[in-house]
Amino acid sequence: MKSITRRLSANWLFTEVDNSPLVLFRMFFGLLVIGESVGAIVTGWVHRAFIEPEFTFTFIGFEWLEPLPGYGMYYYYILMALAGLSMALGYRYRAGAITFAILWTGVYLMQKTHYNNHYYLMVLLGWVMAILPANKRFSLDVFYGRVTKSETCPRICHKFFVAQVVLVYIAASLNKVYPGWINAEPISMWFNAKSSYPVIGSLLGQEWFQYFISYGGIGYDGLIVPILLFRETRKLGLVLSIVFNIFNSIVFQIGVFPYLMIAFSIFFYAPDQISKFFFRKRIPAREKVYQGQEPIKKLVYYVFMFVMVGQVLLTVRHHLYEGDVHWTEEGHRMAWQMMLRSKSGSGDYIVRNNDTQEEELVDPYDHMTRKQARKLAYLPDFVWQFSRRLEQKYKAKGWNNISIYFKGKARLNKSPYGPLIDPEVDLLQQPWERFGRSDWIIPYPPDRNKKSNDRLKK
Repeated sequence: MKSITRRLSANWLFTEVDNSPLVLFRMFFGLLVIGESVGAIVTGWVHRAFIEPEFTFTFIGFEWLEPLPGYGMYYYYILMALAGLSMALGYRYRAGAITFAILWTGVYLMQKTHYNNHYYLMVLLGWVMAILPANKRFSLDVFYGRVTKSETCPRICHKFFVAQVVLVYIAASLNKVYPGWINAEPISMWFNAKSSYPVIGSLLGQEWFQYFISYGGIGYDGLIVPILLFRETRKLGLVLSIVFNIFNSIVFQIGVFPYLMIAFSIFFYAPDQISKFFFRKRIPAREKVYQGQEPIKKLVYYVFMFVMVGQVLLTVRHHLYEGDVHWTEEGHRMAWQMMLRSKSGSGDYIVRNNDTQEEELVDPYDHMTRKQARKLAYLPDFVWQFSRRLEQKYKAKGWNNISIYFKGKARLNKSPYGPLIDPEVDLLQQPWERFGRSDWIIPYPPDRNKKSNDRLKK
């Protein structure tokens, strides 16, 4: 029975349908890549993230992946913008998409001080777009005869994006259901800091509005996909998507992510509707049996399933670790934990020469940018990584037998400050646990949730 169901599912996914949604998204995606790349240069983000810092906090294991020296990262981002133009125009599309996927993956892995969920999403989309036949229509590749024109593509080319949107939104909704968010703590902290905004500032400072946005966020993320899936409510879903994402763009300035989520809406419409509305094609391409080779069909099908199941496992992995993911950060990245908490903290390192018992106090602000130092105070992997850099610096001055400790405090939302890193643990003796709990990260004390829990009972 399972085998029959699987074959039927694969057959349905590989039925050839009008490729208008995929072609249109290719254009949108290329333009968004250009906007993200050029915007990063114009706003000074490239300078702050790659040129100003003495070093970057890479993903652990990718320390060899360093920014280009001098102004090299400007050229790096210009090349990404050109790759986006290649995708938008469909000119040497495959080369442009692969170039973007490689470069953007490099950006994602070489710095996490400015981590944002949409960076991870762009990595996924970059590689997916590199293999999809998105240049078979309305492209310069077709115009110049580099590829054969086609008005169809396998249905899986569209349904991948629907599945991706389902995962992002459902995870975002479920992840919001915790005391801090339900009590509007992060929203109130962010909005109160933005109360001086023109026009909407006074509204952002209103408590009722902060609760409306908190609960509205849970409701929107949980319901937008069903609303878009049904034809009777699809127009409402599109309007809600536009309003919600434009609001996020104005208030939070989170790059192209809101516009990317709006662009995903096209995959919820029937391909013939997209064809008629955007390309004025009165007779859309009809569905037909998959024309490709069976081995390729099976390979794509299993890769599709692997990618989606892998993302689900990454999303829920934090439940395997003891403690609150918002506090310990273990399992936080690549899990659609999207703007769910506000954190702050401070701390110093103590470097001890075990041969002489001499100690030195190290202030992180003396060795990195303010942005990096602020992040370090509440991100355990930053604390662990910088201890390794300090080890190399002190070995260079002759301290070969040392221990390094971190004494600091952190705060989650409106809770009191408390220790996040065990101050008695020598960080140099602690390996980085990729798939397990790190004992030197102090769990979030239950009594620190007392305020939130008391408010919930009321």
